[in-house]
Amino acid sequence: MEAKKIRSTFIEFFQSKQHQFVPSSPIVVKNDPTLMFTNAGMNQFKDAFLGNEVAKFSRVANSQKCLRVSGKHNDLEEVGVDTYHHTMFEMLGNWSFGDYFKKEAIAWAWELLTEVYKLDKDRLYVSVFEGDKGDNLGLDQEAYDFWKAIVPEDRIIMGSKKDNFWEMGDTGPCGPCSEIHIDLRSAEERSSIAGKDLVNMDHPQVIEIWNLVFMQFNRLADGSLKELPAKHVDTGMGFERLVRAIQHKYSNYDTDLFQPFIQYLEGKSGKSYGKSEETDIAFRVIVDHIRAISFTIADGQLPSNNKAGYVIRRILRRAVRYGYTFLGFTEPFLYELSPLISENFGEIFPEVQQQQDFIAKVIQEEEASFLRTLDNGLKMLDQIKEELKSKNETVISGKTAFDLYDTYGFPLDLTSLIARENGLSLDEKSFAEEMEKQKSRSRAASESETGDWVLVHEDEGVEFIGYDFLESYSHIIKYRVVKDKKGDKFQLVLDKTPFYAESGGQVGDTGFLVSDSEKISVIDTKKENDLIVHFVEKLPANPEARFSAEVDQVKRHLTMNNHTATHLLQSALKEVLGDHVQQRGSLVNDHVLRFDFSHFSKMTEEEISKVEDIVNAKIRENIPLIEKRNVPIEEAKKMGATALFGEKYGDYVRVITFDPTYSVELCGGTHVPSTAQIGLFKITSEGSVASGVRRIEAITSMEAEKYLKEQESLLKEIQELLKNPKDLKKAVETLLQERNDLKKEIEGLHLEKAAGVKTELLNQFVSGEGVNTLIAKVTLPNADSLKKLAYELKNEVDSAFAILAAEIDGKPQIAVILDEGLVQSKNLNAGQIVRDLAKEIQGGGGGQPFFATAGGKNLAGLDNVVAKAKEMFL
Repeated sequence: MEAKKIRSTFIEFFQSKQHQFVPSSPIVVKNDPTLMFTNAGMNQFKDAFLGNEVAKFSRVANSQKCLRVSGKHNDLEEVGVDTYHHTMFEMLGNWSFGDYFKKEAIAWAWELLTEVYKLDKDRLYVSVFEGDKGDNLGLDQEAYDFWKAIVPEDRIIMGSKKDNFWEMGDTGPCGPCSEIHIDLRSAEERSSIAGKDLVNMDHPQVIEIWNLVFMQFNRLADGSLKELPAKHVDTGMGFERLVRAIQHKYSNYDTDLFQPFIQYLEGKSGKSYGKSEETDIAFRVIVDHIRAISFTIADGQLPSNNKAGYVIRRILRRAVRYGYTFLGFTEPFLYELSPLISENFGEIFPEVQQQQDFIAKVIQEEEASFLRTLDNGLKMLDQIKEELKSKNETVISGKTAFDLYDTYGFPLDLTSLIARENGLSLDEKSFAEEMEKQKSRSRAASESETGDWVLVHEDEGVEFIGYDFLESYSHIIKYRVVKDKKGDKFQLVLDKTPFYAESGGQVGDTGFLVSDSEKISVIDTKKENDLIVHFVEKLPANPEARFSAEVDQVKRHLTMNNHTATHLLQSALKEVLGDHVQQRGSLVNDHVLRFDFSHFSKMTEEEISKVEDIVNAKIRENIPLIEKRNVPIEEAKKMGATALFGEKYGDYVRVITFDPTYSVELCGGTHVPSTAQIGLFKITSEGSVASGVRRIEAITSMEAEKYLKEQESLLKEIQELLKNPKDLKKAVETLLQERNDLKKEIEGLHLEKAAGVKTELLNQFVSGEGVNTLIAKVTLPNADSLKKLAYELKNEVDSAFAILAAEIDGKPQIAVILDEGLVQSKNLNAGQIVRDLAKEIQGGGGGQPFFATAGGKNLAGLDNVVAKAKEMFL
């Protein structure tokens, strides 16, 4: 059975059991501070488990895109080394929200595996939670009894809290679980050792394929367990492992999920999979990682240097590094796999098909960048090797390896590999210590402790009225304390609120909560799952009081101007640049709007001007807002509404229209009643922020007026400085020409001076033992002239060895240059020499074995440099 058929069979089976199929949520998590990536199928249903919302369907099934590369669930280092761990994987799951429980979940799992997929019952084992004294929990007798009615008791395994109590994180929904394991070994192996003895022992052929989690508890911040309002079922079956079991393969990578990718790489590299463990790991790393990279980019997360973006960049670089080192790929290659991603996964996940070209372009540029980093790292390693050789040392320090990793992104394992190839070793222990120091600094900087919610009033849900009102009378439903280094902060949830929570790029509202006795500042508003959380610096004296919730109206109106302007901007960009333009991120506040979009070249001044003209024309048209709420998603699509990739939309959406022929978007943000309120739109910058992504920053309304006044004032000042010429442009051009002429004249004088210095120095070389040595103090106009002088001396004198202590613009610099032959014959190293001499000027430097430079702070130390050099070499 092909993988696509296995997936559709799962969905159809549970649809026959009255389950609603729900599309996968994005792999990148938004509005949940506890998660960076979706790491389990239940993430999108978390609020239903916690009782924060009522589930739309009591029974659900889906195939969820998951990523486990950070936090508690981190399999990254095992990926590729074994044959069954993955970064990105599909989680097939069925859920019950207060409907059926253990009996049905267990019976249906067994029915699907054995009667529909026809897996051998004799190869299957099940486990149940044995209990845990620390949590005061006993054996899951109920699950045990249901399993006993289906399978022999000798196939039921008692599982510890580690293996059979599922928790998403330190806090949140959790409960006992039953796992189903399969023994895929040969008949001979199975006869020698029972599969039961290998369950949860990390045997590559005895693996878990399905986990049935029975959600009964909520883990609180103090570690205690609280019964959930209703009991739920959350099951997760690794699709890749299931396909392997049904297709009777030795490894997940032998299935039709991965083989098309492996076969392509075989053809490109000229190497065969299955011939060498070293190259096999490389094949597996690449074909696993390309899925994780592609799906996260499709969901709107681009590789970058922080947070989720850094994780994706790390995965991408790991794949490139394996291809570079073991498969001989010295040019970008990963991006060529994008069509295979689209072909194999586009049916169930259409976003990878719709964005195939964009995904490929982003990956290609990231690859090219990292390959340059690898090249630079290799050159640095060459210098390190030379320095160690000059000192007769053979160990690369952990600090050096960490600097390569932290500053240049050079992988530790590649440093270690190159070291071994050159007869060197690496102090991995001290590297680990440096890594731990960095992690400790990071933890200390971000450490905070979030308390449990304290209930004030009965929680019947949160009503957001901020589209229509900027004030309301409200009560606090619950609050909690957040402790960090800056002190205690408080988070409040109101039963009714006009405060807009940060979402879709728009910042959260600020304002006040006012009671009869006090006025409390709301400093931010954010979403956490489906809760609207208000951030305040102090807790009300009486949390049970009625409050007037008042939004800062000036800030809100200015923010609305900027948010509406982003809608007009996106349509204008499509008109000017083409339909390939897609929003890739935004920031909207009361001062500025920032809009990221897909485009692969710098915008010209003419294009920027056209976009500005279009937006301002739409503002002058005074187009009224057409807002439609609770529109069925399919109806919204028929209206032509633009949706964002990576956003999870419900069955009903809000559609914002400014002229049905111009701008129709799905959006939850706040907007002006008509475009004339924006007043004026001005682009202030356009540039690149990532591979294939450009960024426009712009201002509107009062900020735009202020900007234009400042520019006008600046122009007047320039005119006055230039004595109010009739033609300002011509006057500036004349001034620049005069400046360039003077600059060339000065450069000519510098060259003449340097030539004179060189003539004097040529007569100061001292000959002896096959070396012509020059040690001198000089004064030069700039660093370029120092380098030029050093190379000219080397080229005009045989076997030259020159040390120049130079004063340049009042600062000390040193240059050391050697004839290449002296590096080997005399065991000299310019880099080591310049570092020793730089101590005299309180500086440092380095370079190549035949040429190196250093700068410093102590100009008076140049005489000591000359004296020390003469003592060492004359």
